[in-house]
Amino acid sequence: MSGLGTAFGSGAMTNSIYELDDMGPKDAIFAIGTNTTECHPKIGVKMLKAKARGTKLVVADPRKTDVARHADVWLRHKPGTDVVLLNGLSHVILTEGLADEAFIAERTENFEAFKEVAMKFTPEYAASITKVPAEKIIEAARIIAKADNTASYYTMGITQHTTGVDNVLSVANLAMLTGNMGKPKGGVNPLRGQNNVQGSCDMGALPNVYTGYQPVTDPAVKMKFEKAWNAKLSDKVGLTIPSTLNAIAKDKVKILYVFGENPMRSDPDINHVEHCLKHLDCLIVQDIFLTETAEIADVVLPGVSFAEKDGTFSSTDRTVQRIRKAIEPRGNSLPDWQILSNIMKAMGYPADYSSPKEIFDEMRSLTPSYAGITYKRLENGGIPWPCPNEDHPGTPILHIGKFSRGLGKFAAVEYREPAELPDEEYPLMLTTGRVVAHYHTGTMTRRSWGLNGAHPEESLEINPQDAEKLNIEDGDEISVTTRRGSLITKAQVTTRVPQGLTFITFHFTESPGNILTNSAADPVTQTPEFKVCSVKVKKLDFSDFGCQKRKIFRKKSKHEAV
Repeated sequence: MSGLGTAFGSGAMTNSIYELDDMGPKDAIFAIGTNTTECHPKIGVKMLKAKARGTKLVVADPRKTDVARHADVWLRHKPGTDVVLLNGLSHVILTEGLADEAFIAERTENFEAFKEVAMKFTPEYAASITKVPAEKIIEAARIIAKADNTASYYTMGITQHTTGVDNVLSVANLAMLTGNMGKPKGGVNPLRGQNNVQGSCDMGALPNVYTGYQPVTDPAVKMKFEKAWNAKLSDKVGLTIPSTLNAIAKDKVKILYVFGENPMRSDPDINHVEHCLKHLDCLIVQDIFLTETAEIADVVLPGVSFAEKDGTFSSTDRTVQRIRKAIEPRGNSLPDWQILSNIMKAMGYPADYSSPKEIFDEMRSLTPSYAGITYKRLENGGIPWPCPNEDHPGTPILHIGKFSRGLGKFAAVEYREPAELPDEEYPLMLTTGRVVAHYHTGTMTRRSWGLNGAHPEESLEINPQDAEKLNIEDGDEISVTTRRGSLITKAQVTTRVPQGLTFITFHFTESPGNILTNSAADPVTQTPEFKVCSVKVKKLDFSDFGCQKRKIFRKKSKHEAV
């Protein structure tokens, strides 16, 4: 995406997680759009330990997260203004002579076009849009640029916007501007949002690539896979999730196979998602529990958990690791590879695989970045790709010496507003995320007695000043409404969010946060804008409804732990 190469475009970290253990007083961490201690606790703890050793910590986040509370500089920017903030930081670095001129000259291109745009974003101008004081922008820029090494980390707070690609490009600009690419304790490090999502992408679970990010549009790649699989393949790029839903609504997609995903809770504008899924001729769901999506499926295929199967996981820093079966599958459930093989055979394709190892060996024979990784080698520990041959140790740091595309390309990124902003009817802004006790749509964690007990129900974070205007007190029942839907939850009155901003998760069936969110998406990646939409909040008065109505509003989820 950024010109840093295929691996970066895939969302993989350029550096190893474990470099955080080596960071000290001469180093810096720049964390933007990542609630790291709650969403990636292991990495968050490493960040805080590095901070305790003297590493400078700069955090950009609208909410007062735990990692923000420990920051040397906390940039509390308005949601949707990441490009402005990042251009503002770059402006300071350029004007104060802090840029790594040698790195820029030797290893990058398009710098002048980037500089022309960045120079418009003075600290004062950036402050007027982001609401971050200009002096804090200046202080943060100096820390990032003056450190011997600065590692940048981000998650969905950067990508889940209609300007997600622009945000990522701007993070990459800052890393190249300061020469923090292709070196230890630096890099651009997106933290993946789900277990083995990196491995899934590596294996071609994307609409435009085969394994190892080999384009479906490349004739040579297509021919290679056709020969290996003895099948005719398409060279057309497939549909993204939003495009698939739109195609369903237009009767262009009749059958959907949902594998280990719960779009009835994880996708934006749930009412629209439900309408589309129920419109299908056939919905097939493969999962380990009867999720909300599986409940409306025509066919449910019971898969197994990680403890019931063999294979590999690829971590967020590209490290391929072995997993081993600890227990036998329960009931009629089967490992995913067996279910898929059985379906292929039923459709007439001879998918006569005997083990995950056989599948892995076939895959690595077709995938240059995995070619040198074998089950035998993985017995001694994980190996980060790319690993082109069996004598290669793996690649913990990408882009050493040169980028995979040659020169790293700076991007001239202008500011664009979010798709939906507060107005008279919907005066507050809503952003979404996670809490540490729960994971994603709660499919597993809400079935855990301990975790569900730690955080048993949803609440909406709202600033005390906004709550006072609405006559809302902490713990009050409230309705939360957007142009797409409405839910009932409790108010959590807190300064964790600034005035004008509210926050909700998407863990709870009873109060599904994604019934509110906007399906407007980034034009390049089609990633929806979960992080910004406009909302109205109202205190509920149940005196006119009686007890029975209250029970309806606060119904218990059938997926709750008991």
